[in-house]
Amino acid sequence: MTALVPPAQWAVYAEFIAETTRRGIPFAVGGGLAVSAYSDCVRNTKDMDIYIMEQHSAEVMAISRELRFTEYTAVPYDPTWSYRSFRDGYILDFLWKMLNGRTSVDETWVTRGWELTVRGSAFRLLPVEELIWSKLYILRNDRADWPDIISLLYARGAELEWDRLLADLGEDRLLLGGVVGVLRWLCPGHVCRFPDSIWAPLGLVPPWSDAPEIDRDRVALMKGEHLFPGGLP
Repeated sequence: MTALVPPAQWAVYAEFIAETTRRGIPFAVGGGLAVSAYSDCVRNTKDMDIYIMEQHSAEVMAISRELRFTEYTAVPYDPTWSYRSFRDGYILDFLWKMLNGRTSVDETWVTRGWELTVRGSAFRLLPVEELIWSKLYILRNDRADWPDIISLLYARGAELEWDRLLADLGEDRLLLGGVVGVLRWLCPGHVCRFPDSIWAPLGLVPPWSDAPEIDRDRVALMKGEHLFPGGLP
């Protein structure tokens, strides 16, 4: 992870992490850093997504101002679910709700993810289940997060808390089934490691047990090598 964020950029983030931790405010890091950590598909991140509970939003914004961050208004955003700040050209996004209002950040989001230490700064990641959930609805002309979900499912699908994720999704589980269906098509043997209980709720047929681990021809059709750690295994 140290190669993901340049030292000067990380120094800015580290100040916020240290002060927020000192004050005992629970938070979790999502976005590109969390995707890279969970999936091993490392990619540069131009900002940091900080997930907080809404009751801490005012205090977190105050901390950012004390640390000489200012509100970033070059790109419009919705202040009912987020706050965007920057310093020295580096952006911190604070989020306490999904952008579509589907749910709010609660204690699970900020307490159950992996613990990570980067350049001496210790913090918690967003749980991979909530990371997938938060990215599920982002499918626009200018941005699509389903490739991130595919990478996360490939790396962590066998160990997910599927019951919790499917319960949180409710009827939206069929939308997740769309993403899982793409991974099932690309890696039919690999997804055999996923629990048998997920296929019906996702609206999918279980994979054949003798299917190839990865169908390289299908991956080539999609030019999907980037979805896997280090390219194709």
